[in-house]
Amino acid sequence: MDIATGLGLLAGACVLVTLILMGGDLRMFVDAHAAIVIFGGSFAATLIRFPLTSIFHGLPLGARFAFTMRRIGQRELVDQIANLAEIARKQGPLGLEKVEVEDSFLAKGIRFVADGYDADFIRDNLERDRDNFLTHLDEGQKIYRAVGDCAPAFGMVGTLIGMVQMFANMTDPSKLGPYMAVALLATFYGAALANLLCLPIADKLHLKLVDEEINRTLIIDGILMIRESKSPTLVREMLLAYLPEKHRHAEVDEEVETAPA
Repeated sequence: MDIATGLGLLAGACVLVTLILMGGDLRMFVDAHAAIVIFGGSFAATLIRFPLTSIFHGLPLGARFAFTMRRIGQRELVDQIANLAEIARKQGPLGLEKVEVEDSFLAKGIRFVADGYDADFIRDNLERDRDNFLTHLDEGQKIYRAVGDCAPAFGMVGTLIGMVQMFANMTDPSKLGPYMAVALLATFYGAALANLLCLPIADKLHLKLVDEEINRTLIIDGILMIRESKSPTLVREMLLAYLPEKHRHAEVDEEVETAPA
């Protein structure tokens, strides 16, 4: 669970609800016309931008990965792959069959090595899997960004519609207030939907896309080195290049501290 996403949405909702309750009640901010303009208009515009299959696949995928996070970081991946290389060196590829791995992508690569597939097959299969996953994740962030771009624009559309209706009924003072409320709530709905939900989720998905690309490329390189029976020390040193500079130094410092005197 990505706690930051949940906390951010909860904090934003609390801020809005608190401000609303300080000057009235929630019923004042509920309007069907404004909701239809924002949600219906944004969804319609997104349908025009993307194929229907991409929307129904990208929206749930994006929502799932916006609220989840990789359980194993890059540092842990390097350590785990180095340990797997040690097992493969001592027990052979078949020794990897008994190892339980939490990361499904890494587990798939280990299974390929244990089953004796050649390096070209392993590389092609894992790279295709990685690229397909990143493509779907990119679709998700683009869809959320598209909705975030459309929502404020349709909020303005709703505002203009409400103002036209208000000016068209200037002779009836009882209708001025409701039409003005529709006009303002449409802008409010659009701004809240875009800036509290869609655009932050799109940015979070973009960061996760970059992180997953690095992690999965790291795994592919590690699996191929295990397939080629590289030494665990060489595997670790090669994979440390994927870590940020400060983490590489931390790794070296730990090795020096644990080395026998």
